[in-house]
Amino acid sequence: MKEVKTFRVPNIGCDGCVRTIQNELAEIPGVTKVIADRDTKTVVVEWEPPADWPQIEAKLREIDYAPDVV
Repeated sequence: MKEVKTFRVPNIGCDGCVRTIQNELAEIPGVTKVIADRDTKTVVVEWEPPADWPQIEAKLREIDYAPDVV
């Protein structure tokens, strides 16, 4: 079952940040789509098993782009 989450990443500041987030998350098995936006500082991630949100969130924290999840 596919899941989708949209969240803010306050420290996205440049296109390099966007590329890093997209490339790093795309390497997680099960992640099917990553769209990061520099201007709105938002990221949309779509995934299915074996990926899960705790794994995606941990990767973001590891690369210093912690999500601002409400």
